[in-house]
Parts: sequence; structure tokens; C-alpha cells
Amino acid sequence: MKPMFKRALIAAACLSTVLSSAARADDVELYGLVDMFTGSQTAPGGNRAWVSESGAMSTSYWGMKGSEDLGGGLQAVFALEGFFLANTGAAGRFTGDDFFARNSYVGVVSPTWGTVTVGRLTTEAFLSTIIFNPFVDSFTFSPIVLHTFIGVNGQGLIGDSGWNNAVQYQSTSFGGFSANAMFSFGDSTDFSQHKWSAGASYYHGPLGATVVYQDVKYNNVADDLTPGMTGQNAVQAGVSYDFGVVKLYGQYMFVNNSINTGNLKVNTGSGGFSVPLGGGAILADYAYSKSNGAATQSRSTFAVGYDYHLSKRTDVYAAYLYDKVTDESTGQTYGVGIRSMF
Repeated sequence: MKPMFKRALIAAACLSTVLSSAARADDVELYGLVDMFTGSQTAPGGNRAWVSESGAMSTSYWGMKGSEDLGGGLQAVFALEGFFLANTGAAGRFTGDDFFARNSYVGVVSPTWGTVTVGRLTTEAFLSTIIFNPFVDSFTFSPIVLHTFIGVNGQGLIGDSGWNNAVQYQSTSFGGFSANAMFSFGDSTDFSQHKWSAGASYYHGPLGATVVYQDVKYNNVADDLTPGMTGQNAVQAGVSYDFGVVKLYGQYMFVNNSINTGNLKVNTGSGGFSVPLGGGAILADYAYSKSNGAATQSRSTFAVGYDYHLSKRTDVYAAYLYDKVTDESTGQTYGVGIRSMF
């Protein structure tokens, strides 16, 4: 072996040892999830398409997070998390999505006073939506996720599932109760286009409940999805109870859209359950939305599925979704998928 090559191998080995030690000392973790689905999709009013795509039950993502002991019980924390399309290898949920669109923050944690984080942060409304429905964060099969974040004609929430330029406070838990608040400075050139939210939650034994309020300002700048929209405020509540043989879920959301042509108010409700069966679970959920004001439209969606766990990290699933919007042909999606965590 040539001396130069030998020295290079020794240097590489030393560097690997140093980096490994640093990662352990700083408690840095690499993690993620890969989800692939094959089946048929038809959006309301659309045509059927046979697909093999990423993220039907959970959006595929990867991330790294870490913490450092600052003394006195304080910890510095950070997380960098990005979505990707497993079927193409492309970064993001769609073309043009930010690289770390899932989360990108740094903060400080106190066991007494709570947690403060700054950066791009997942909203409390999104967390409330995915926690209190059996299909969790599925943008393909969860009726309430579709109604809340893929709403038709202004029926859903605006502002994405994560907010840029945000500051968040999360309290510690007191007897199962906790509170949170978030403020986003919006566009760096126009402070008036800000967003804010506040909420509270309760978790004790089989019972979980939450309520979240959020307000989004646009300063007379039309939203891409609803022309003429200048702002939106919404309140959302969720509840779940686990009886062991069945877990029940329920949500309600009221949305008030401020639009140049007149306000649009939307009421949305959902109910669902999961039943453990044969190493997996039967899932079912229903959501209904109705809007009144500048436009009147209703949407009715239900889904059923079965999720089977091959191991602690890998599961396979089969699901069907029916989606009906006023004056549109029926949408239907069905197929099978596999999901693996790392």
C-alpha cells in the first residue's frame, strides 16, 4: 500500500471517529419515513388516473434533530426536516417546495417554563387535525385533512401546514393541560401580512382534546387559491377517546374568510374510529363541509382502510376514499401501499 494512500485511510478513519463522537455528544439523530402507494385516483370533477406515487398515507420525509445540555435544566434544540417524493427522488412535496418545508427551527427547552422555538414551524392547527382522526396525516385518504388543507373554493385553512419566520411558545404539561402560541412575521417586506395562533390541549389516560384558534392576514393581497381573499380566522376543536376495543375521533372547525366580494363562512365536522384487528387496525372516517356567503357549496367525504404492521417500523395498507362536491362528479381513490420508518 502506498504511504500517501495509507495516510489518507488513517485520516478518514480518524475523521469518522471524531464525527461519530461529536454526534453522540450533541445527541444528533437522523430519521425519516418512506411511503409508496399504487392505485387509482379521481378528484371530484376530474378524470381517473392510475398512479404509483409517494406519500399516500404519510408524506415521505427525512430529518435530523439534536439537543445540547446548557446546564440548569435548560437544553438547546434544533430540527431540520424536509419532504421528498419517493417515486422520483425529488425534494419537496411538489415542484418549488422549500427544501426544509416540514420544520426548520432552533430553540430552548426548560422543564419548568416550557419551550421556545424560532424558524419554520408546524402549525398547531395541522397537529390538531392529524392527531384527532384515524388516518392521521394522510393527504390522500384522510377526509378531514383534505377538507382542512385541500379545501375547495375557500373551505379549508390558508397558510400551509407550516409557517415561515415564526416564533412559538409551548408550555409544559400541568395535570394533562398544556398551552401554546405562535406568531409568524409573514412576508419580510410587509409586516401586516402576519399570522398568529393560540391553543390548549388536554391528554389524560384514554382521553385527548384540543382547541386551536388561528388568524391569517393578507393586507388586501389576493390569495392564490381564493381570488380576492384578504384574511381568514378559524377555530378548531378535536377530541378522541380510546376504549381499547375501539378508538373514537371527532373534530369541528369554523372558518371565516374575508373576501373582497363578501365574507364566506364554512362549518366542517368529522367523525371516525379505529378498531385493532389481527396485527393491524380497521380505519374509517367521515367529514362534511358547508360554506355560506359569497358562495354556497357542500363537500362530503368518507374513507375506509386497513393498516397492517409487518414490524415496529414497517406497515402495509389498503384504503378507499369517496369524495363528493356540489355540482361536481364524484371523486374516488383506492389502492395499496407500504410505509417504512427509519
